Amino acid sequence: MSTAATPEFVLLRRRLVRFILPATAVFLAWFLCYLVLNAWYKDLLSARVAGIPVVLLFAFGQFVSTFALTAAYNRYAERRLDPIAAELRDRLERPC
Repeated sequence: MSTAATPEFVLLRRRLVRFILPATAVFLAWFLCYLVLNAWYKDLLSARVAGIPVVLLFAFGQFVSTFALTAAYNRYAERRLDPIAAELRDRLERPC
């Protein structure tokens, strides 16, 4: 039986995809929203909130969302992926 066919590996891939696909979709939608607003709604983005242009708030929001998504993935991986990966690695590295 190959490693990819083991139940642990299948579970690991399923959990990884369960996080990666929605997170990627949300991030790309947020980024596309930023690009669309920047391309077609310049008047909206030139407005100011507390003296700061909205476009700068959106740009800063891109950085914040990137770091937040990275932190969320790190937490998810530590809790849901790493224990399974460590168990699978230990089993595969054990001498027969």
